[in-house]
Amino acid sequence: MPVDTVEKLLVEELKDLYSAENQITKALPKMAKNANAAELRTALETHLHQTEGQIKRLDRVFGILGKSATGKTCEGMKGLLEEGDRVMKESEGDVRDAAMISAAQKVEHYEMAGYGSARAWAQQLGQAEIADLLQQTLNEEGETDHKLSQLAGKINKSAHRHAA
Repeated sequence: MPVDTVEKLLVEELKDLYSAENQITKALPKMAKNANAAELRTALETHLHQTEGQIKRLDRVFGILGKSATGKTCEGMKGLLEEGDRVMKESEGDVRDAAMISAAQKVEHYEMAGYGSARAWAQQLGQAEIADLLQQTLNEEGETDHKLSQLAGKINKSAHRHAA
């Protein structure tokens, strides 16, 4: 079925985000386990709980639309997570932490782009409740990205010291 309306475009983006969030819930525990810095481990574990809440929020959105959340694999997220897994295997210690932060931020930015577009389409369609729900998630993703940036400032310095 062609995506020939903004409503269909919104539903397709929401399915993509739903798949992405579910993939992330599988990747975050492994990342947390491999984190060298306790602060990074805690941030990743916190984001896992947040992601689980975001999935519930997307379930509400699909309920409002009367649509199914399934039926699509987010290939973009799949690729980002595979890349993150690869850098995790190829590095160690503080350098691994620095690489994982970079990989996690790529994931956050991908999500922010998707949620921002979906929110705009929901607003255009007069779906204020959906737009508000998507904005809540967009805010959380932005906060997570900011926290990762703060952690990177500390961890990158440590990684550089250990590499020198």
